[in-house]
Amino acid sequence: MLNEKLKNYHIILASGSPRRQAFFKDLNLDFEIRLKPVKEEYPNRLTHFEISNYLAQLKALPFKNELKQNDILITSDTIVWHNNKALGKPKDAQDAYAILKSLSNQTHEVITSVCFTSKTFEKTLYSITKVTFKALTDDEIWYYINTCKPFDKAGAYGIQEWIGEIAVTNIEGSFFNVVGLPVHLVYKTLNDIANSQ
Repeated sequence: MLNEKLKNYHIILASGSPRRQAFFKDLNLDFEIRLKPVKEEYPNRLTHFEISNYLAQLKALPFKNELKQNDILITSDTIVWHNNKALGKPKDAQDAYAILKSLSNQTHEVITSVCFTSKTFEKTLYSITKVTFKALTDDEIWYYINTCKPFDKAGAYGIQEWIGEIAVTNIEGSFFNVVGLPVHLVYKTLNDIANSQ
């Protein structure tokens, strides 16, 4: 349905995340995966969704000079926000343990920003989901780290994995946003773009 509306566009997904790629396939979209390395650093003054917005826009920068007239580039970034700081991807197993220990028996926010870039516009949106964890034992934390190796995931966990099944006691907002993409907002934005032409 959406693919037909977007037949005059060329969608580029700049993400190596298999989860984000799967969401685009689920939307039945024709898209190209195009990757460029970006140093994911942000100014210290930024907080909350400003960080994920900045990083999503930063990931679009290397592509701007090569976009063609009908291209829509989609870049995205996810952070976990807890105790007034951003939790990114863990550096190692010990860091993953410290992050998960801090989330134990607490509620945190998962923020995903998505940036849509073309030759004529740039639009960035974000979604926030509140996730509550039960109290995790050290054994549970280490079992998860050793089994699933969540080193490519913000906040050191994937909600679609074992830890999500046993630890999440409450969720407010989009589940898919926590997995890595607010699919409902991507669908709506692409529809709006198609309908505006």
